Amino acid sequence: MTDEPASVTAPRGVSLYNPANLLTVVRIVLIPVFAVLVGVSGMTSVGWRMASCLVFCVASATDFVDGWVARRFHLVTSFGKVADPIADKALTGTALVLLSLHDRLPWWVTGLILLREWGVTGLRFWVIRYGIIPASRGGKVKTALQIAAIAWYLWPVPAPADAAGPWLMGAAVVATVVTGVDYVVQAIRMRR
Repeated sequence: MTDEPASVTAPRGVSLYNPANLLTVVRIVLIPVFAVLVGVSGMTSVGWRMASCLVFCVASATDFVDGWVARRFHLVTSFGKVADPIADKALTGTALVLLSLHDRLPWWVTGLILLREWGVTGLRFWVIRYGIIPASRGGKVKTALQIAAIAWYLWPVPAPADAAGPWLMGAAVVATVVTGVDYVVQAIRMRR
């Protein structure tokens, strides 16, 4: 028996090979493509930066679409529950590490966001026997801000508009920390 509402749980016999899981796999496959494009660009070539940003945005869009498809058409699977958050963290983490490697983003920002992301994933597994910590509205805002900030850093935004990037990333960091604290509180309550 699952703790999820019936409307979110897949009926028995749902194929592992369904559109929601396919989108998750597409996101996973796009991560190395994205990494190669950033590497080729060296964060200096305008064309390659645009290409890497577009691949990142397409991969990020699959994150929003796969969950909607899974819930809407009752295609939630155990594979999707595990692979989807791992794919999300891998995509975001890869982007942040690459931006820091190319001196576009301070390492402390990358470290803080990665600590929160992997920490929340660990918390979810820690309490899985007691229930599921659902994605909150704040978590969705955090994800949107992270994606927007990363895309802003990837795209060759001309001056003076490029100065908005650190402000956008700052908002993403604040949302990341606030929602991370919220997940810790929820996990502690659930374990009690």
